[in-house]
Amino acid sequence: MIKHTDIAIIGGGVIGLATAYHLKKTHPKKSIIVIEKEDSLSSHQTGNNSGVIHSGIYYKPGSLKAINCRKGKQALERFCDQEGVDYEQCGKVIVATSENELPAMQKIYERGKANNVSCKKIDKIELKGIEPHAAGIAAIHVPEAGIINYKKFCSVLAQKIEASDGQILTGQKVNFITPSREKVNIETVEGIEIEASKVINCSGLYSDIIAEKGGSKSEMKIIPFRGEYYELNDNAQGLVNNLIYPVPDPNFPFLGVHFTRMIDGGIECGPNAVLAFAREGYKKLKVNPNELIESLTYPGFIKLASKYWKTGLGEIWRSFSKKAFVKALSKLVPEIKTEHLKKAPAGVRAQAVSLDGSMVDDFYFSRNGNILNVCNAPSPAATASLNIAKVITEKIDNG
Repeated sequence: MIKHTDIAIIGGGVIGLATAYHLKKTHPKKSIIVIEKEDSLSSHQTGNNSGVIHSGIYYKPGSLKAINCRKGKQALERFCDQEGVDYEQCGKVIVATSENELPAMQKIYERGKANNVSCKKIDKIELKGIEPHAAGIAAIHVPEAGIINYKKFCSVLAQKIEASDGQILTGQKVNFITPSREKVNIETVEGIEIEASKVINCSGLYSDIIAEKGGSKSEMKIIPFRGEYYELNDNAQGLVNNLIYPVPDPNFPFLGVHFTRMIDGGIECGPNAVLAFAREGYKKLKVNPNELIESLTYPGFIKLASKYWKTGLGEIWRSFSKKAFVKALSKLVPEIKTEHLKKAPAGVRAQAVSLDGSMVDDFYFSRNGNILNVCNAPSPAATASLNIAKVITEKIDNG
């Protein structure tokens, strides 16, 4: 079976679906096919997302993260209002628990102001009025931060795509990509062939592998990091009203363990960040030998590990010690006890790492002829998805 299409999008997560939706909206006469290897959409990073609508307070002004987060947040909220997708602007606090965190907190506040984020520095008394059980000598209050179920958002995107005559093929794993000057041929493991004028690679955890299949020389490699979570039991949910975050380590591209109220109920705590032994390594004991060897022997990861080995050991210790995890959480909410926590599903983050050992911290695209690769789409990709889709569309139109 050969299918012909103007644009094929590989990956049925939030970026792939948002891009297909935007293309059908702006180019209604173009045929679009979304190819997803799983039997259901948004099964990986999107489906395991913590559900936060980020404000853009953390990001360097002028960066793709900052620009796309601010514009994407507004577009996401407009879409949800129009389509009846539940979300809530519940607000968050970023809490400094010691004097030495105040300079980093001030820098975050200045970035927030530069990015036009609604935010305010508050003292200990004001913090107690928002989050009575939170520790801290000072904080930043971000009232416009919100929560959503991104899987439900993606479900509505998929409905809109199919209602506009777009096709979504699930259960189709890409096996071969053969580019030529005029077209790109895609063959799936399941035997479907797709001939596309242009291809967009939105495959997340496998973006580097799909890029190489399409003939691109990889400038970075995806290293999977598992983020492990707990959930507060019923007796402890009253300790957290909305979102409580620490002041993050400015040298490490993870936000640290925090508390997140979920739109569908419950309070999630985490994540830590440990090397996953498989790209889809949602459980500690899941190992893909080839993928693990690939990560461990990659020169960029070796350099990264040598730089952050102390931080990495702390993350691993929290992975195996619930007591250590609770200790980290209790810096933010001192009343948290071990018996308050129950295991919650883990997620895996696709972290792009360069050959020099640096973690790619911004959105990154590459092109090989008629193939556009979304090589790196880190948080806040879900928040920013509708604006990233606009950027991708502009790149496709100008390519």
